[in-house]
Amino acid sequence: MEISIELKINGRIHQLHAAANRTLLEVLRETVGLTGTKKGCGTGECGACTVLLDGVPVNSCLVLALDARGKEITTIEGLAVNGVLHPLQKAFAEHGATQCGFCTPGMILSGKALLDRNPKPTEMEVRQVLSGNLCRCTGYLKPVEAILAVSRSERDTLSTAKEASNLER
Repeated sequence: MEISIELKINGRIHQLHAAANRTLLEVLRETVGLTGTKKGCGTGECGACTVLLDGVPVNSCLVLALDARGKEITTIEGLAVNGVLHPLQKAFAEHGATQCGFCTPGMILSGKALLDRNPKPTEMEVRQVLSGNLCRCTGYLKPVEAILAVSRSERDTLSTAKEASNLER
């Protein structure tokens, strides 16, 4: 039996019909067509299906679509704005942090959640956050470097803006 649900995905409201037992992963990929969220293990172990629910990384294979009602869902497709990549997406490309790319969306979203709550993470904090994302290609070094580079870049931008503001006074 299908039910009607409303989900807010990447800032847009979607009116959908889905079976009550459908996971958020299934609805995102098969109903909405957002295939950046990957289906890996299906048991919440690999992190390939990571999305942000109200800014918190979750394994969408373990969340029923019904349970995502009333929450802001962010997928990898929701990070770019008007065709401009998010700084983390750029950094992953620039640092060679993607190889096969299967784990990349989950890693980027996990990194975004970390930087949103802690703009100055240590390398250990970045590694800890990425530990929920299984990667067999990168060895994690390049993704860690990419996230730390964005952290440094944002701090530099804020420092420059603050210095400019002080000079204007």
